[in-house]
Amino acid sequence: MTTFETFDLHIEDSIARVFFNRPERANALNQKAWDEMKLLFEELDENNDVRVILLSGNGKHFCAGIDLELLMNVAQFSQPCEGRKREQLRKKILALQAPINAIEQCSKPIIAAIKGGCIGGGIDIISACDMRYCTDDAYFTIKEIEMGMVADLGTLQRLPKIIPQGIARELAYTGRNITGMEAERIGLVNHTFASSEEMYSEVHKIAKSIATKSPLSIRGTKSILNHSRDHSVADGLDYMATWNAAMLLSDDLMEAFQAKMQKRDASFN
Repeated sequence: MTTFETFDLHIEDSIARVFFNRPERANALNQKAWDEMKLLFEELDENNDVRVILLSGNGKHFCAGIDLELLMNVAQFSQPCEGRKREQLRKKILALQAPINAIEQCSKPIIAAIKGGCIGGGIDIISACDMRYCTDDAYFTIKEIEMGMVADLGTLQRLPKIIPQGIARELAYTGRNITGMEAERIGLVNHTFASSEEMYSEVHKIAKSIATKSPLSIRGTKSILNHSRDHSVADGLDYMATWNAAMLLSDDLMEAFQAKMQKRDASFN
C-alpha cells in the first residue's frame, strides 16, 4: 500500500481502518487529501487482504469538508476566455467528485463511524458509504447553502436516496445542523451511541461479521444494491440474473455448503 500523508490506515483481520488525519483543521480536506482519498480507496478496492472498510476521523471531528484554501483555488483560472474558464471549472468539479465516486465504487463495504462535525463535503462522503453510525453528540450540516453555493459533490444526488425527499430538501435549503439522534430518526445513520468508544466497539463487531462472509458474495451484493438503487426493478432483476450466471458457481458456494453440512464455520479465501 502507498504511504499516505493525510490519512491513517491500519489493516488487520481483513478490516481496513481509515482515519482522516488533519485533526488540526477539523479534518478539512486540502488538495493533497482529496488526491490521496481517491488513490486510497482505489488501492483498497484491489487489496485482497481487505474485506470491509471503517472510515472515521482523528481528533474531535469526522470531516469538515473541503478546506477553504482549496475552495478558493477552484475559482482561480489562467484562461481569459470565459468559455474556457467554464470548461476548466467543470473539469475541476468533476475531479473533486472523483474521490467520492471512488468510495461508492469500491467493491468492499464501507462503514462510516462519525463523531463531532460532519460538514459540507463530509456529507458528500458519508452519503457514498454503505452504512453510517454516529455518536449522540455528532452533528451534520449541508454547509454549502450558507456559502452561496449548490452542493456539487454528490449530496444532492445520493442523500435523497437515503433519507426522505422532504427532509433532504429541508436540510439542503436551510443548512441547519442535525444531531446524531435526529440523524438516526430520519434514517441518515443506522444507529447512534452515547460515546465514541461504544460506537467503535459496536461498529467493529459489524465489520468483523462482514469480514467472515464470502468476499465474492459481499462484493456482488454491494454491486447489486448500487445497481438496483439506480435502476428499475425489471432492470435490476435482469442484471441480477446475469451476475449470478457468471458468479454463482464459485468455490465460496461449495465452502458454504460444506461448512453447513459439517457444522463448522466457513472459511473463505
